[in-house]
Amino acid sequence: MPLMQPPDAVLEITRVLEGAGHEVWCVGGAVRDALLGIPNLDWDLTTSAKPQQVRRLFKRTVPVGIEFGTIGVLDDTNVMHEVTTFRSDVETDGRHAVVRFGDSLEEDLARRDFTINAIAYSPSRDELCDPFDGQKDLAARKLRAVGIAKERMREDRLRALRAMRFAARFDFDMDPATWQAIVVSAPHLQRLSPERVQQEIVKTLSQVTLPSKAFRMWRDSGALAELIPSLAGITDIELRALDHLRLPLLPRRPQRLQTRLAGLFSASRSGTATATLKNLRFSNADVSWVGGLVERWHEVGRTMTEELMRPEAPTDATLRTWAGRVGRTRLSPVLRIADAHWWAARESGKPAPSQSRAESVYRRAIRIAYRDPVEVSDLAVNGDDLLKVGITGKRLGETLRALLQYVLEDPMRNNREALLTYAEQHA
Repeated sequence: MPLMQPPDAVLEITRVLEGAGHEVWCVGGAVRDALLGIPNLDWDLTTSAKPQQVRRLFKRTVPVGIEFGTIGVLDDTNVMHEVTTFRSDVETDGRHAVVRFGDSLEEDLARRDFTINAIAYSPSRDELCDPFDGQKDLAARKLRAVGIAKERMREDRLRALRAMRFAARFDFDMDPATWQAIVVSAPHLQRLSPERVQQEIVKTLSQVTLPSKAFRMWRDSGALAELIPSLAGITDIELRALDHLRLPLLPRRPQRLQTRLAGLFSASRSGTATATLKNLRFSNADVSWVGGLVERWHEVGRTMTEELMRPEAPTDATLRTWAGRVGRTRLSPVLRIADAHWWAARESGKPAPSQSRAESVYRRAIRIAYRDPVEVSDLAVNGDDLLKVGITGKRLGETLRALLQYVLEDPMRNNREALLTYAEQHA
């Protein structure tokens, strides 16, 4: 039985390269994951062949990073496999490296970030090359930098964030020297582009089952203070709440990830989330939705908690009011964020609404939000109707809001005659 089983396309690429007299190995995350028993379809290869030699050997290639020695080879199903020439770093500015093509696998592995990612596998010989004891660290569940940790972090500042993500994803302990190098690297993390920081946040929230461990390290190392100052003071309870905003494995639902992102930024000060998301180059859709969720949480979170802590259950009118303030489509994720905070508080021994009360209210609130009028657009009258009875200007908007509050108290009031009468009296 082979040590691991790369896809047939990877075996074919290996056969072609070795048939032309080149050395070739599988490297990176796929080898690591295979040793951990985790499926991974993204197999990368490293070879002694130079980029132009790789392009001559295969019919369909893509120069995805030819200046760094990387050629994409397309298999029969149009899946691309990256084939990279052995290389070593000549110089680096902390993010971008100048490389030269190397002559040996060992030289190539020495430039990699962590020992668990510096293991190579030969499919043809079914053997591993592990010069930095990555298998030993996998067995010990330890995240350790290759060689001198401070040098690895200095070469590429993104490695600090990757280290914390890997340690949390696999639930590994951090090697003390590697952790100290991350702390030393933290003041230099502003060299990273906002897009790279955003990608690490998204990867952490989508790949890590319990992301509180990763973002606790971001906080304790000083990374949060440098990259997202509004979250520098995030508490352990607020971090733990993230772990209760679980993601489905497949298919991944973007709105679930957005809710987890909102859960993270719910610890920021009111009014700061939208600007921070923009600075991190999130899409306009994410900025609008996630920023909106965070602001709605700040508006109603405390009220929800206080209401659910009372002996009696909240009334339908109260739930309609929440739906009106939050919005019909945002009510479910805001309630999920609230529930996650309540879970974390209970686990920490803090007073919080009970699980049974939270579940009961969630079901009632969602049913009411989609059954009753809770938004201005649900009213039996609109702005044109108010204009016809002489309500104009600033009074028009104020009157519509007053009508909504009138209907939230009793949805039976939502009829044209009653609302126009109330509008004239209010105006």
